[in-house]
Amino acid sequence: MIGSQNGAVVADYELTAEPGYRFVWAAHALLDVGVSARLVVPAGTPVLITDPAPVHDEWPAGLADLGPDDGTAVGAIVEHGQIRVVDGDHQLDLRVECTDQPVSIALWRNLRGWPEAGPYRSIGVEPLLGRTFDRDDPTRPVAIVPASEPCAGA
Repeated sequence: MIGSQNGAVVADYELTAEPGYRFVWAAHALLDVGVSARLVVPAGTPVLITDPAPVHDEWPAGLADLGPDDGTAVGAIVEHGQIRVVDGDHQLDLRVECTDQPVSIALWRNLRGWPEAGPYRSIGVEPLLGRTFDRDDPTRPVAIVPASEPCAGA
């Protein structure tokens, strides 16, 4: 269900599946932001940079300033359930909540670095249930349908 609360857009989701089902869910927000845009997360927040190879780091890890196109593309998971996107006088706060589930923010920062044949600019800031892009990854937390009720988040 989508609605508003105190001036914020709120989207509630519910997944019904067999108890114990492992899953990853993301709201794919692709943003058209300028080269001076930046991302705000508490300093020191753990970050998993997934492209080109997995690396554990801490925020800002070179990800805060979106900057001009530089031929790079990177995916990352910020182990925090909230992020602020600031672009000049505009800001957007994104948050994900889900009781008893791991939450994070997935980032896709493509500054004309992908695909090789026709690179383009694409900024994805994605509230995420789980802390991986792969629900079969045994090394990272995923969301799991509880035995007692559907998994619901906002």
